[in-house]
Amino acid sequence: MYEDYINFIYLLIELSMGLMLKQLWAPWRIEYIKRAVKDENKCFLCEYPKLNRDEDFYILFRGKFSYILLNAFPYNNGHLMIAPYRHVTSIEELTDEEFMEIFKLLKLSVKILKLTFNPDGFNIGLNISRAAGAGVDHLHLHVVPRWVGDTNFMPVLSETKVISQHLRETFNLLKDALKNVKI
Repeated sequence: MYEDYINFIYLLIELSMGLMLKQLWAPWRIEYIKRAVKDENKCFLCEYPKLNRDEDFYILFRGKFSYILLNAFPYNNGHLMIAPYRHVTSIEELTDEEFMEIFKLLKLSVKILKLTFNPDGFNIGLNISRAAGAGVDHLHLHVVPRWVGDTNFMPVLSETKVISQHLRETFNLLKDALKNVKI
């Protein structure tokens, strides 16, 4: 404990003196980078459901027009995405059925996240166009559970977010929660 405190003090001193090199080793990101370059013309939100490998791609639930999947590069534990199967780039392109189902799946997502992780709140937002995020032109909704105090010195001092649970464990917990929620 004392050693952690001393290391933290040294980190603060280095930061205040401008001596720290901002370098973060994140070797798991290379898979995302390779896919993005290799599959520049492919849309993972279109491809994943077609492959019928829901466990591999963290697809939690399939509706008639859209589906819920766990974000493989999450902002927080339990970070979900909801996307239509059809490649749609803007909200006005959605059919009424797609629109309604996406928001029904949003309601379901919030229920299972509350049941599983008991968050204090949520960040919920639509990504519309490649510039809005994930590097794809496929409309999708993000559901990010949030907790009071879920930030610590890592994002503040080193611009690094710590995810404290393995994706597979999160996926399994949420799959179990689906069994206990009325759809």
